[in-house]
Order: sequence, then structure tokens, then C-alpha cells
Amino acid sequence: MVDNHNKSGAEFIASTLKGYGVTHVFYVEAILRRSLVAMESLGIHRIVTHSEKAAAYMADGYARASRKPGICMAQSVGAANLAAGLQEGYLALSPIIAITGRKPPIARYRNAYQEVLHGPMFDSVTKYNVEVISVDQLPFLIRQAFREATTGAPGPVHLDVIGILGEEIDAAEGNLEVVIEEAFSHYPAFRPEPDTRDVLDAADILEQADRPVIIAGGGAKASNAGAEIVALAEKRLIPVVTSVNGKGIILDCHPLSIGVVGSYSRWCANRVVSEADLVLFIGSHTGDQVTNNWRVPNPGTKVVQIDIDPLELGRNYPNTKSLLGDAKVTTQKLVEAINSRNIDTQWSGRAQKLVQDWRNETRPLRHSNALPIRPERLCKELEDVLPSDAILVSDTGNSAIWSSTMINLIDPEQTYIRAAGGSLGWAFPASLGVKCAAADRPVICFTGDGGFWYHLSELETARRCGINTVTIINNNSGFGQCLPGINRAYGEKPGKREEMYQFQNVNFSRIAQEMGCNGIRVESADEISKAIRKALDCDIPTVVEVMTDIKCSAPKPWAPS
Repeated sequence: MVDNHNKSGAEFIASTLKGYGVTHVFYVEAILRRSLVAMESLGIHRIVTHSEKAAAYMADGYARASRKPGICMAQSVGAANLAAGLQEGYLALSPIIAITGRKPPIARYRNAYQEVLHGPMFDSVTKYNVEVISVDQLPFLIRQAFREATTGAPGPVHLDVIGILGEEIDAAEGNLEVVIEEAFSHYPAFRPEPDTRDVLDAADILEQADRPVIIAGGGAKASNAGAEIVALAEKRLIPVVTSVNGKGIILDCHPLSIGVVGSYSRWCANRVVSEADLVLFIGSHTGDQVTNNWRVPNPGTKVVQIDIDPLELGRNYPNTKSLLGDAKVTTQKLVEAINSRNIDTQWSGRAQKLVQDWRNETRPLRHSNALPIRPERLCKELEDVLPSDAILVSDTGNSAIWSSTMINLIDPEQTYIRAAGGSLGWAFPASLGVKCAAADRPVICFTGDGGFWYHLSELETARRCGINTVTIINNNSGFGQCLPGINRAYGEKPGKREEMYQFQNVNFSRIAQEMGCNGIRVESADEISKAIRKALDCDIPTVVEVMTDIKCSAPKPWAPS
């Protein structure tokens, strides 16, 4: 689309965002006010948040759910907070476009009020970090921002515009041509194909393996490669494990689905990968979390790796074969190249037995009637009532461990999104961004009280803007994940160890009601499913706090001795 008219920077910015399909922007006042006024007439929703970090998290959730870049903005003094919020999106490979205002160059190095240099803060959390000092730069730099955010491995970008509120760019006029490059309005923008010879070599290696396993990561999910991965697994009866970020690529009820692997994991998944003689990584960064500190798979195991970024191929495990390409396209090529002859069912049977052993071990915990409530029971009750098209947004830490291991996704329309970078408190504001992108789907946030405290104020944002999510708080009145480590640090020494992890017993359901939302407090396991159903039927944002036992620690991840 091309629109060739003389216009203001504000008109250009609003028209460009509209042309790229942006429906919401998340920001803290005050930034680009004239642009925001122009956005209103174009139907772009303006979501004013209570912190810049929350705005970045909302843009992140929006991007992951919509597969389009999420937009977040802040004035100069809020730039540092916005940059901090981009860490999560950067580690999660989420396409976010962050816009900040800054004072003109004459103010630099002169103790300017409220401002430090923005560039260094954004360098480590963005793919692309540029200054916009002239309105004439807008057509080039905004288009490039969309290109950078959506191509290769997606990620955040940053535009630092002149004017503490961006007012200089807003007001300036020029002959600004609006050019919309449709390919960069979503991700993946391109799907590069691997070399045919490499595919044939990889297929041969897979066919010769006795105990192959697939590890599917967030890149596979970003590529929407689930169907192809399942087809490959079924063709050779290959067990499939996922990173926490990749959960949902294969349904938990599939016989070849083993569960999440790594440090936030089911022990059966770690066991299967440890016993494998070949690991096929698809869209995984092979970092310490998915490999439990690079112990699973065992060093020396043969590895075939698929990634869209050549710099990731062999980064942590020497590759027997590397395949450079989009996860969906490359996996489909493997499906076509590999044969389905001479398959031994012993390995898949071994993997299925380990999964069944894990299920038998955890079943009593999932059905426990203990008081306070066990988190495993909370997860089981949520699984039972999870709508077939729900988006489940999980916080990090114990929330990610409980939800990814104990909540089974059994419908292809169910989606799981989690705080991939480990930013506690991300899930609640991110779920608001998810709901903005997917207004017709139920969005459920799963967090703990430690995480919810971070951005409690965004309940007001949800109510004011009509963002009707359901937030389930695993409320144990403290940092439950920290308790085992604190106890180890104290050992037998006396002292006030509770000062390091325990909070006041606060009634979040009442706070939600005071803020105009719905709030439900659950103190018995048999009340959980009824409360969640009621929350899902409510037409305002709803908090369901479930009173759980802080002494229930998530299991330590299994690793070879």
C-alpha cells in the first residue's frame, strides 16, 4: 500500500501503524500525543498503563498472541523502565517495537533533567536501536523497525525520537510517503528453505538412530511447526519433548508426547532425552534451562539442529548435522525425505512407560484434598475446565513449573504462553496484551501472589479498558520457590528465615472488587472448578485466588548422576 501526501509526523506514524495492522498501543503518558490523537480516528486502541514495564509486557503478550509486532511507548524519563521490560521479549524472541522520546542533542552531557543516554540501555535488549532526529527519517526507520522485528529470529527494536515527549517529530511536517510492506506485518516474514543435500543427510542420520528424540522449542512454536513435527514423529515413532516455551506444539494426550524437558520439567522427559542416542533440536536455543544446565542430553550425544539463525547452529552442542531454515518448512522437508520402514517400537514403548510411571507418581498429588490446597490439585482442576480455545498465560518460576508439567493441553486450539525470560510478574500484564490480540478467546493468567504483586495496579487498566481476563493466583503468601534455598542457607541455624520469603496474608479477591473487578477466594479444593467456571462466565476482569500450601515445592529436575 502506498499513500503519497504531505502530512505531519503524527499523521504518518498513525497511518503507518494502521497500515501494518496494529490494533493496540500500550504506553505511559506522555508520549507522541498528536500521534495518539490521530490513532483514535483510525480505530487503534490506546491502552494507558501504570508502568512502562507493564506496557512492554502487554506489547509482548500482544505480539505472541497476534503474531504481529506489539507497540509500547514512553517519554524520556520512562525509557529505562521500558528497556527493563524488553528483557523478557528479547529473551523470548518476541517482535516488539518500543518508542521513546528524548531531549535534543544540545541537552546531552549537561545534566539534563530526567534523562540519561538511552542507547546503551536498549543495546542489550533489542535487535535494532536507532535515533530519529528528523521527520524525514520516519519512512525509512519505521519500515526498517518492522523488518527487523519480524525477520530471522524475531525480537524487539527501539526508536528513540527527538523531543522529550516525541513532540518535535509529532509536529513536524514533510512529504512523507506511507509504504506498507505486508510481509513484515507479521512473523515469520519469510520462511527460508534448507539445502536439499543437508536435508537428505539429516534424514539418513535419523533413520540410523535407535533412540532418537525431538526437542521442540519456542522457535518451532513461532514458526507454527506443530503439525509438521507431529508428522515427523509419527513417521518414525520418535518421542517428542518440548521446552516450556514450546509447550503445546504436540498435544499432551498424544502417545509420543513426553512433556517439558530441562530444569522446569517432568522427570520422564529428562530421562528420555538422557537415554537418547540422537537429539533433533527444532527451533531451540539449547540454553541452560531446556538442557538442565547442559546435562540433558548427555555431552557427546549426536545432535541434528534446525534453526533460522545460523549463529545458533552448534552453539552449545556440536552438531552432527545443521539445517539452516524455517522450522516449519525444514521439518516438512524432513518428513518428505525420511522413510517409514524398519521402525523398532521398543524405544517409543520405553518412552511411553516412563511417562506412565510419572503420571502414576503424580496422580495422588493431583487428586489431593489436603488443606491448604496443593498446587498440583489446582492445576488438575484448571485443566478439567480449561476451554477448548483458551490461551493460558503463565508466570515464571513455580508457576511455569506447575502449569507446564501438570496442566495437559488436549485440544489443538488451546495455547500456552509463558514468561520465557524468567521475569517474575510478567504474566498478568502480558495476559492483558494477549486478550487485546485475541478478544474472542478466553485468556487465563496463571501466577502466584509473589508475581501478582508486581503489577497489581493493572487491574485498574483491565477494568477501565474492558480487558476481561481471568487471573488465577496460586496464593501461598510468599515466595514459595525461594523457601527450599532459604532453608538450605540457614541449615540448623536459628533466625527469622520467614523474613526472606513470607508476605502478609492479603485478600486479593477483595482488592479486585474494590477496583471494580470480580474477585473469588477459594480455600477448598472442591471449590476450584466452580470458581473458575464462574470467572469464565463473568463479563468483567476476574481474579480467582486459591489458597495453597507454601511448603509444597516443585520437584527438583532429574539429571544423570
